[in-house]
Amino acid sequence: MEERRRRKAVKLMDDLMVEEFCVMSCCSRNIHGGKTWEEVKHIAHGARNTTISLAKQVGLPQLVVVKYAAIDDSDTLQRQREVHAKFQGCPYILRCYGDEYCTAKDNGRIIYNVLFEHASGGNLADLIKTSRGGAGGLPESDQEEEEGASASASAAFDAKIADFWIAKSSKQILAELRWEDRWCLEGTPRYMSPEVIADHKKGPACDIWALGCVVVEMLCGQPAFSIKPGESLEDFLDRIGYGGESPRIPVGISREAQDFLKRCFVRNSKSRWNASRLLSHPFLKDHIPDAESPHKKVRK
Repeated sequence: MEERRRRKAVKLMDDLMVEEFCVMSCCSRNIHGGKTWEEVKHIAHGARNTTISLAKQVGLPQLVVVKYAAIDDSDTLQRQREVHAKFQGCPYILRCYGDEYCTAKDNGRIIYNVLFEHASGGNLADLIKTSRGGAGGLPESDQEEEEGASASASAAFDAKIADFWIAKSSKQILAELRWEDRWCLEGTPRYMSPEVIADHKKGPACDIWALGCVVVEMLCGQPAFSIKPGESLEDFLDRIGYGGESPRIPVGISREAQDFLKRCFVRNSKSRWNASRLLSHPFLKDHIPDAESPHKKVRK
């Protein structure tokens, strides 16, 4: 009970708060560009007082995505830039083209900008919704894609990770164990593992649980977990963290897919399969795309 009382004070970053982000004044909308880019289209207001725009690099035909924030609000964005730098060249992460500072034209505020590769295929969530003629869910294999109807919805793609808003190193996680920050939940509730909610344990195992939730959504077009009508967010978290509930394994998918999800959804994090074991699972081992795949990219 003490644990649950503490959780009433947790902070949550999740898609239920998207309206708040959309109305926030992140920084001057009169920037229209930095030192090396010109804004083509405003995309969205992101988390942590960040604005996201489609832009054209000065002197080059290449489109890029720019995330920017006032310097006073740019700590998270700067951390994200540092994480991207560590994975530069990874084919499964959007490329980061660097960062820069500029001055807002209307008020003189210093703005921090980070330039990223543009994912021309859009984001994974939209692709899931429009696949199979709008029925939702993606085919399990390339063969199924070829036999599917809509080429625009079923065309092959490379999924790439677009950002690392709440990513933390093992060193940061260990440091948090010594501070009250360990009682703060960060992330999207419907992807949180039982140990994150009940014990505030963070680590690779909770990412595997979240991966299983994403795979369910990709295959079925529906979230693995969702808040029931009339259910509060706290009750929803209690159901996952303390109620012993695990996502239902979807029917109508291959045995390999079902077994893969079972390995992801083991409630005991110590018994849950790690990434190395999952990569050798029959569901994945014959379908891991080549690093040089020419398919169009989508953001995750």
